[in-house]
Amino acid sequence: MLIIGGGITGVGIARDAAMRGFRTALVEARDLGAGTSSLSSRLIHGGLRYLEQGHLRLVRESTRERRTLLHIAPHLVRPLPFVFPVHQGDRVPLWKLAAGMMLYDLLAPLRNVRRHRILGKRALLAEEPMLRERGLVGGARYYDAQCDDARLVVATARSAMLHGAEIATYTPAIGLERSGGEVRGAVIEDHLMRHGQVRASVVVNATGPWTDTLRRFEDASARPLLRRTRGSHVMVRRERLGHTAAITLTSPIDGRVMFVLPWGEFSYIGTTDTDAPGPPEAAVPTGEDVLYLLRSANSCFPQAHLTEEDVVSSWAGVRALVADDGATSESDVSREHLIQRGPGGMLTIVGGKLTTYRAMASELVDAVADELTRREGRPRPDRAPTDKDPLPGGEAADLAPMRQTVLELGLGEETADHLLRHYGTEAAAICNLGRKDRDLLARLHPGHPSIEAEVIHHARRELATRIDDVLVRRVHLHYETSDHGALAAPRVAELLGRELDWDAEQVLRELEQWRAFNPPAGPPGGGETPPPPTTPA
Repeated sequence: MLIIGGGITGVGIARDAAMRGFRTALVEARDLGAGTSSLSSRLIHGGLRYLEQGHLRLVRESTRERRTLLHIAPHLVRPLPFVFPVHQGDRVPLWKLAAGMMLYDLLAPLRNVRRHRILGKRALLAEEPMLRERGLVGGARYYDAQCDDARLVVATARSAMLHGAEIATYTPAIGLERSGGEVRGAVIEDHLMRHGQVRASVVVNATGPWTDTLRRFEDASARPLLRRTRGSHVMVRRERLGHTAAITLTSPIDGRVMFVLPWGEFSYIGTTDTDAPGPPEAAVPTGEDVLYLLRSANSCFPQAHLTEEDVVSSWAGVRALVADDGATSESDVSREHLIQRGPGGMLTIVGGKLTTYRAMASELVDAVADELTRREGRPRPDRAPTDKDPLPGGEAADLAPMRQTVLELGLGEETADHLLRHYGTEAAAICNLGRKDRDLLARLHPGHPSIEAEVIHHARRELATRIDDVLVRRVHLHYETSDHGALAAPRVAELLGRELDWDAEQVLRELEQWRAFNPPAGPPGGGETPPPPTTPA
């Protein structure tokens, strides 16, 4: 089978298929997770707000998948306490929140991180004293999980490759191959503009926001399946808000449920939910998005006085939701997924959410197995144990011994925590690189705990071939430093060049491309626009 699209859904399908024994290939137009899958709210959650919309099945599935991901990727998916304050006049009153929390726990028997607690005003302020006291009537404390979305994509892709899948990045699909009217592969183009064909029994469209464009390669008259909405986020220094837990709040502007989430020394605020009619690769937080997020956070933290000048970085992802003619507002559009067989036999998967990607992948590969059984009489393989096999780095939940190994190299506690949080047990491989070449133990950036050995690891094991692959999606310097990683870019280019056999001219070209992607910081709300892919696939 051939999968087009290297976001979380595509790599999840590749992993499941390879574990079942299918010969599996995946092509991606840019880097792994370069679209929506690295631009999310970084949450693996049961979907508390879906209870209001009556999507109980989705909540049950999400809580099950949350438990699974905590088990197979404990270094990337971590439990996170949430506090949900309720003020007089809020759209969600305290009695309704209490009822919802009880139902939330009931829908997740044996799968809950921890049970909720309803808090009075005094108890809530004792936990989060910087919250707005005026009008506060109480709230709830509950648990969900937070993840590193981009690294979850990379880990899933690496697991797929370890089970035999072939994955090619920066290799867009520019057309479909047909035989007897059926889609039997794709025409691809590599970074040198060379064309080739990949032939497959089944082709899967997992291109997220670009789904409808690829479907028109199969059927020029195909009606759109998607309603695309933009989710914007802004990152500020955590000290400005002074919160410990994640904060769930209802925006006083429009009553939407949103979050203020801790991320090390930072906090990020999100998300918006507005229609995104333009090209998905051009989505950035607008000035209106930034103002909305800051005003909503300031209403909850009145002493913060956040302004646009406090924004360290921002990002926006485009949700590929299944179009629902009955949904009037963006937030009402269902997060359920859909699998559709096209007139040429291509299987398309749309909708869903990050939390449920593994279950979506399993269902899609079931459909592939059914297709091959119907068409060729192949026996249907057993389902893959994707819920039990740990992702690379997730083989052990207790990383204390590994932490000691990192500290013995003299890297310090901040870097030790960084390595374990990003790589889990695979931090050992990075330490080994540092032992062989002590120069690689140097920091990449004076304001960030990442080290040079990570770049070598990214190039050798994680399919990183561009500077932004490293600084945006592998270690996040782009979001977590005031210069968006500019100080580290020349050294990253040098290290990648050493691994990928670049000459001096190519090193300079890669740096120029990075600087075009990452210009000097402009006015807040301008966002960061990634380089456009050459095709929608």
